[in-house]
Amino acid sequence: MTKQHGNWDLTALLNAANAKLTRAQRHLWLVRLLEWLRHPAPRGAEHETSQPLPLLRLRHLLQMLERNPDSARAVRDIMTAFWREIDALGLFAYVGFAPRMVLWGELMHRLRQNLLPGTVDTNDLGELFHLLFPQPEDEQWLLAMDEDLLRRLGQVLTPADADGDADSRWRQPMLESITVLASAVRSTGLSAPLRQRMSPELIADQPFVQLARATERVTQALQERDEAALKQDLQYLRALLEACQRAAQSSSEHLEAHGISVDIVFEIDQLVRRCQRIEALLDCLVSDTPQQELARLAADLVRVVHEQRSLSSLFAQHYSMLARKVAERSAATGEHYITRNAAEYRDMLLRAAGGGGAIAITTFVKFALMALTLSAFWAGFWAGVNYAACFVLIHVLHWTVATKQPAMTAPAMAHKLKSIDQEAELEDFVDEVAHLLRSQFAGIVGNLAMVIPVVLAGQGLGWLLLGAPLVGKHDAEHVLETLHLLGPTLFFSAFTGVLLFASSLIAGWAENWFVFHRLDSAIAWNPSLVARLGEARAQRWALWWRNNISGLAANISLGFLLGLVPVLLAFFGLGIEVRHVTLSTGQLAAAVGALGIDVFRHSAFWWCLASIPFIGLLNLGVSFWLALKVALRSRGVKLADRARLRGAIWRRLRTAPRSFVLPPKS
Repeated sequence: MTKQHGNWDLTALLNAANAKLTRAQRHLWLVRLLEWLRHPAPRGAEHETSQPLPLLRLRHLLQMLERNPDSARAVRDIMTAFWREIDALGLFAYVGFAPRMVLWGELMHRLRQNLLPGTVDTNDLGELFHLLFPQPEDEQWLLAMDEDLLRRLGQVLTPADADGDADSRWRQPMLESITVLASAVRSTGLSAPLRQRMSPELIADQPFVQLARATERVTQALQERDEAALKQDLQYLRALLEACQRAAQSSSEHLEAHGISVDIVFEIDQLVRRCQRIEALLDCLVSDTPQQELARLAADLVRVVHEQRSLSSLFAQHYSMLARKVAERSAATGEHYITRNAAEYRDMLLRAAGGGGAIAITTFVKFALMALTLSAFWAGFWAGVNYAACFVLIHVLHWTVATKQPAMTAPAMAHKLKSIDQEAELEDFVDEVAHLLRSQFAGIVGNLAMVIPVVLAGQGLGWLLLGAPLVGKHDAEHVLETLHLLGPTLFFSAFTGVLLFASSLIAGWAENWFVFHRLDSAIAWNPSLVARLGEARAQRWALWWRNNISGLAANISLGFLLGLVPVLLAFFGLGIEVRHVTLSTGQLAAAVGALGIDVFRHSAFWWCLASIPFIGLLNLGVSFWLALKVALRSRGVKLADRARLRGAIWRRLRTAPRSFVLPPKS
């Protein structure tokens, strides 16, 4: 009915306007009318102008209605029927706000909005609004409407009712919406999770408690058109709304210091947005030019509707603080992995050597588990237990694994990037890059320098005592096949870097969760624990867990990621394995111990040996790059002058290449 020869036909639309249409047909007619406003004009049919096309078409529509009283009456009747049956409360009070005050509930709600089609057969203007304005660009032409156009449009969209009040169709829902919104703000502000974290000074005057009474007085003054009372009550309500927003936002400082909860961050954001919506509704109700305020509110609602359906904006907004806190906790840990002088460099070599020795033992345990020929899941599970136990032992003994360093050190580097505007600050950052690469080099050298002789010694001991190596010839040949440089080794190494990065995220999240729930305080002061352990021992336990929760979470999660993820991916037909540089080197050393010096005559051995540097580079590079990217984004750091940063690093490489490998002599 609305197209002729491929062009949108306004005449057909106006002829179809009939107040006797059903509710669904009436709403569908409105949707089609707004589609006509937005529909691109045929080439050459519209004159070039700076005004948006919907505004040109809207002016054309109003001109036709002004020249055709019958069409104008039909449109006015259909709009009168529309406003008589529609419930605008849902648009003003609920659009833009989560139906559930938890983040995951909002995520599922948005998924349903994006996946399930909407219907025009509804009396809720909030549900209908997205179908009326389905494009984000609608915000722009709504804001561009001038006063004359709004006045003419108002005569069509808000016809006078029986009492002669042309504004009653939207004023009463706005008053009710203000009451609903104020109740939600009051309830959230008085909830225990927020109240415990807000500044005591900002809630001393109880702004949330006073909000309900202040809102009631303003709505009463607006209904009674009492200008004298309205002026004073309105000023007081707006002061309370500002106080409520400041109090809610003060919770962020507590969260920054004592751990982030995305649900609480989400509630704070919803509270602030509700206060802002109340302000916008008040502007419409008390303004001398309500049409302009209504257009501004409608444009804002269009923006909010499309933001509310976006999954990316939800995560970007509400996980930024958690990402920052995870990055900060990783940064604090990462500082321990950066060496800045010869003494720290030697200490790193020794700690890495200890880690290499532990991984050598893990290598033999891995081959022993393979010999048991367990089912796929249990083989992966016990491999994860083996890795996790090894990594935890290394952590407890204060040793180190080189591949764990990048994901922890990247956030520390991101912190340095916040201040590189001056040349001296840029040089300081390049110093940190040199310290970091030197530390990585020391970690890898220490790991490999110990894992190779320990594995070879274990194989030799097997020959001496058992007459056969601990790792047999069959397993050794399998190693030469799987570590070959020309196979999928490089891809598997990069994938292992992703797992290394994931373990650092888990570590940061676990520490944030531990701190947020104050488990260190619970261990120290829980009456049952104090009675069982004694006060002094409970204090020591609390301090130990506080200092080690991140390391334990990182090492245990990394072990099970390395062991179980390949098994789970194999279930879906994805034959992806892990390639960890220290473990791979230990396996290659075991193959040498099993096959003897004859292995050096095989080209496969040399291809495997050539793959070791690439495995290490991809393990380190991928995990560092991912961690740095998250850290930069969570801190809002933007590298506007990347060429300047790269130039400074290359200049240092040319002038002092030794600084990237060995510590300063002093």
